[in-house]
Amino acid sequence: MRLTDFAVRRWQFTVIVFVMAAALGVASWRTIPRGEDPTFPIPSYTVIAVYPGATPVDLERLVVKPVEAKLTALDLVKKVDAKIGDGLATIFVEFESHADADRKYDEVTREVNALRPTLPPELLRLDVKKTSALDVNIVQVALVSPTAPYAQLDSLAEALEDRLETVPGVRRAERWAAPRREVRVSVDLGRVAQLGLAPGQVLQAIGSESADIPGGSVDAGGRRFNVRTTGSYASLDEVRRTVVAGRAGALVRVGDVADVEWAYADPTYVGRYDGKRAVFVTATQQEGQNIEAVRDGIWRELDRFEATLPGGIALARGFDQAENVSHRLARLGEDFAIAILLVLVTLLPLGLRASLIVMISIPLSLAIGLVLLHAGGFSLNQLSIVGFVIALGLLVDDSVVVVENIARLLRGGASRREAAMAGTRQIGVAVLGATATLVFAFLPLMVLPGTAGKYIRSLPVAVVLTVLASLLVSLTVIPWLASLLLAEHADPHGNRFLRAFDRLVERTYAPLLRRALAHPRQALGLAALVVVASAGLVPFIGFSLFPKAETPRFRVDIRAPDGASLAATDSAARFAERLLARRPQVRTIFTSVGRDNPQVYYNVFPREEQAGVGQLFVLLDRYDPKRTPALLDSLRSELAAYPAARLELREFENGPPIDAPIALRIQGPDLDTLRSLASRVEAALRATPGTEYVLNPVRLRRTDLQLALDREKAGLLGVPSVEFDRTVRLAVAGVPAGTLREADGDARDVVVRLPHAGRPRPEALDRIWVTGANGAQVPVRQVASLRFKASPTEIQRYDKERTVTVTSNVRTGYNTDRVTRDVLARVAALPLPAGYRVVPGGEIESRQESFGGIGTAVIVATFAILAILVLEFGTFRSTLTVASVIPLGVVGGLVALFLSGNTLSFTAMIGFVALIGIEIKTSILLVDFTNQLRAEGMDLDAAVQKAGEVRFLPIVLTALTAIGGLLPVALQGTALYAPLAWVIIGGLVSSTLLARLVTPVLYRLLAPPVAPAA
Repeated sequence: MRLTDFAVRRWQFTVIVFVMAAALGVASWRTIPRGEDPTFPIPSYTVIAVYPGATPVDLERLVVKPVEAKLTALDLVKKVDAKIGDGLATIFVEFESHADADRKYDEVTREVNALRPTLPPELLRLDVKKTSALDVNIVQVALVSPTAPYAQLDSLAEALEDRLETVPGVRRAERWAAPRREVRVSVDLGRVAQLGLAPGQVLQAIGSESADIPGGSVDAGGRRFNVRTTGSYASLDEVRRTVVAGRAGALVRVGDVADVEWAYADPTYVGRYDGKRAVFVTATQQEGQNIEAVRDGIWRELDRFEATLPGGIALARGFDQAENVSHRLARLGEDFAIAILLVLVTLLPLGLRASLIVMISIPLSLAIGLVLLHAGGFSLNQLSIVGFVIALGLLVDDSVVVVENIARLLRGGASRREAAMAGTRQIGVAVLGATATLVFAFLPLMVLPGTAGKYIRSLPVAVVLTVLASLLVSLTVIPWLASLLLAEHADPHGNRFLRAFDRLVERTYAPLLRRALAHPRQALGLAALVVVASAGLVPFIGFSLFPKAETPRFRVDIRAPDGASLAATDSAARFAERLLARRPQVRTIFTSVGRDNPQVYYNVFPREEQAGVGQLFVLLDRYDPKRTPALLDSLRSELAAYPAARLELREFENGPPIDAPIALRIQGPDLDTLRSLASRVEAALRATPGTEYVLNPVRLRRTDLQLALDREKAGLLGVPSVEFDRTVRLAVAGVPAGTLREADGDARDVVVRLPHAGRPRPEALDRIWVTGANGAQVPVRQVASLRFKASPTEIQRYDKERTVTVTSNVRTGYNTDRVTRDVLARVAALPLPAGYRVVPGGEIESRQESFGGIGTAVIVATFAILAILVLEFGTFRSTLTVASVIPLGVVGGLVALFLSGNTLSFTAMIGFVALIGIEIKTSILLVDFTNQLRAEGMDLDAAVQKAGEVRFLPIVLTALTAIGGLLPVALQGTALYAPLAWVIIGGLVSSTLLARLVTPVLYRLLAPPVAPAA
């Protein structure tokens, strides 16, 4: 241990280095990026196709299949998932997690753009969107006014949007829920017919006149001049003066056959804040920024903007993601303070001086770990905070062992410096081996594949870096401080706490150990029986993937019946608003009708604009783990009473995005057969206890109005089908024909349509005329018949195959894994036609994807730990003796989960990983010291007995310090942290009680050969 000798002898250098490390830790704390969740590139993209008026079947045939064919031809495609509704299709493509996200985005964009000219020209929108955690908004504010015109609200929101984008750290600001302003050209079909024109001529005239084609440049002498052409429209008068045609020696202009005026597009997205009409403004954060600093900058800009608002318009600051981040960090600070106090109490047998020395390792190790985490490009987020929470229980282990060994040598008469160096040298190899096994225990989590692996990577990295920092501190700073501060002439029997502890060991542990050594096979058999019995608890504990986020916010998803109007959806939203407003715990309600609220959580992606969808984003005053779940269950039952729409209260959850905890994907070619099978699967889900919000997207078929063209009659009258389609669309939805660019540079659509107030009604179809041969006007009803036609509400596709996904949530108090198994058993009994199958999705699929590739990493980590043990001890017998402690800790972990009501979740599994490393560390100390005693000439039985008694103190102290560090976390009851803490606490209790007997007994039976000390 030359490093320890150098640190003790050249203590001045040691002081400078670690004061620098502490200063860097403080600087890193101030500058490290902070956010609620980690950010990383995700090779997933969504293609959004908007084709107003198109049925799902038409969209599937004309748009989705061609796009799917292009996307699936790309390399490294993992899956292509499409949802096709009325006029809207979303095609989600995900590539393998190791694919270059930027390169794949370029490839997807290139393929979609190349395909665009072959798709129907009426396709209004075809966009490619990236999937990124950076798209999550960190603030959402509202401009609220019940009386101000939307034009004023939209103008103010746009000004605020521009100002927020100048704030350092803001990536993008956007405004929402303001209707689009447009130039409306209301064509008088009678006047058009009277002049012998066709509506298409108006469209063509406006489109050609507003085309913006650069004229190039010319040289004149030594200068170059750009040639400007007509360009876009700049005013309404220019639109009115547009020439449509010449008739009887006169020009026919747009103003002669149409009214031209400013108007708003038909409302598709309505926003309210606490029930009052509002326009929303959101902001996202740049990568690598501190969310609190960015938020403070936004708030300062909002203060300046608010001072300029006119009367009658208020600025409401609703959502602030930094609040939750600050809350988590404050909780970590509280845990840190409580942990230090508890650890200080548990270390009293070492003496006050020794306890204070050990205490220094906690802040110093955390500081170094934070510096390394920042240098590695990681942020401070909820996952890395969990890592530091785990580390709190592990940081002092090495220091406790080192200080206890130094104090023991001091009590034996050694000088402080000699005891510091010799004591660390004696225990150093064991400490190194123990820390190495802990690091390799976390290796599987560090190399977990897929998106889930990227998401949680900062957690094991934080643990490993902090534990390595604590190892460095325990081998350098701790020995030096011990040589400086420990009492040089200590009582050989220790202080009164140590004497009391020794008496307790002599009266309890020592007799038990002697009895176990006298009857080794019975002792091992009893331990094996306990392990087997604990395994029987697993079915009762149950499995889950990620817990709920337990944040003081939730959402109410609105699903109106298919074909419902925006007004019907709005009625459902107002019902929910009134119900929620009666609860004093509710602080703020953002209401979105016609679309979901802008994205505020990393794994919840908003639904695009549809008349039948809406969402309430609700913020509570606080989240109480005991009271809030009951409040939410009460609200669920009240919301379910609304008869005209589905109102589903959903909490935010951790983990990768999934449709629902339970999702069954029915795949096959025929829509009718899929619909029949989906209804049977839906019935099975509803019949299973514990399910709620069962959703079958094709349960009801929608009814459309079909205007069927009689092609023979149309041909006789000279009516082209394209002119028929264009005229009907112009009458019902309007057709964008050109662009008007205002003085501030904003481009507004020039929309040509027939005059009508509000949304068109079916009788409007009777007033449509189409142009036939020689300009003759023919009533639409003369060449077409109007009839009702049933059509699918939604078509889903998965990897180019038609699919219906039936989903369900799980009621509070039920275990997701058990309910899922019950559902699968019921579905397995359903007969399926040839070519059809039911594939489990939801949490089961997510669990397989998240942990499916971890097997190789676990194998590598396991053999790496065994290799370290073999290198350290040189025999397989010692290695087996050390590793035997693992199942004994699992016993306590399972019992703790069962008693605390937690499941075997993702974070609980991390707790077992950490527990394995901690247990092996303590077992190494015992076996290593036994080998040392035997090497010094002590016989086997005496060495086993003495090693068990001497090492009992540091092992118990490290267990108690870890328990003390994690107890505040466990008692808080937080779903993300508590299962992890309970596993480690329970495992340490059982391993401390059982392994202190089993390990010596097993060593006694498998005693390895030991070379005598030189």
